[in-house]
Amino acid sequence: MDDVAVIARAASASADDIAAAASKAGSKTAGVVIDDAAVTPSYVTGLSPARELPIIWAITKGSLFNKLIILLPGAILLSEFLPWLIIWILMLGGAFLCYEGAEKVMEKLGGAKHGKTLEDEIEDPVAFEAQRIAGAVRTDLILSAEIMAITLNELDLPTWWERGLALALVGFVVTVVVYGAVALIVKMDDVGLHLTTQDSDTARSLGRFLVNSVPKLLVLLSVVGTIAMLWVGGGIIVHGTHEIGFDLLYDIAHGAEYWVAGVTGALSGVAGWLTYAAISGVMGLALGAVIAFVLHNVFGFEGAH
Repeated sequence: MDDVAVIARAASASADDIAAAASKAGSKTAGVVIDDAAVTPSYVTGLSPARELPIIWAITKGSLFNKLIILLPGAILLSEFLPWLIIWILMLGGAFLCYEGAEKVMEKLGGAKHGKTLEDEIEDPVAFEAQRIAGAVRTDLILSAEIMAITLNELDLPTWWERGLALALVGFVVTVVVYGAVALIVKMDDVGLHLTTQDSDTARSLGRFLVNSVPKLLVLLSVVGTIAMLWVGGGIIVHGTHEIGFDLLYDIAHGAEYWVAGVTGALSGVAGWLTYAAISGVMGLALGAVIAFVLHNVFGFEGAH
């Protein structure tokens, strides 16, 4: 019984370590998670309200498959045999986020739109729905790879199975949170419409508020998602280039952060972090604009939305 108790305590300690490491690492993925939540509602835009939840469920299953079946084994193998490659994968994903964010900014500023847009006419709803789901799952694969890479880079667990469990935990929780939030967002207007038909004045007022809020919320999510892509992507590039021995971007970003923190007194922590995030975002925008220019004007890449 003493031996069993020792083993149980050791297992409990390992579980606590895994949960703590997963929580800490998962928090680092916030920017990518925000972007994922901001992007996904667009995949049900223009389709029947009755098909919204089935589509989100199909995307959710695809996202879990991406994270747990495709990416998790690869991440474990990388951490065991090629840990030096993780930083390069991170920077590749960071560059993609910078490109996506910069392209959205350029389109908002009047630049050319690339790939299909939400304004395109839907000729075959069934085929269009299947195409939307496939496109969403492909986009999720890229964002999920970045989430898993960020998580893996932050984990400090000694054995492969502990890292694997932490990755699986983060992947599952992030997927449930993101697509659960998306499901709530896209059905808010339907709930609001239902409330506007009730007898209660309070219910009708709440219903009108929800109906009127959804378009504004989607716009806000789009803006926040774009900022998050540039901030996270730029931050990954800043950190990654420092890790491989190129310190210029890191010194600029952190030098400004420390200077602002030194002159803002009680607000030093928040002001310093905002400065670092803003500079990372500007760097991400600059890098993304260069990538977009090269892809569209040199290689003729049209992209897809």
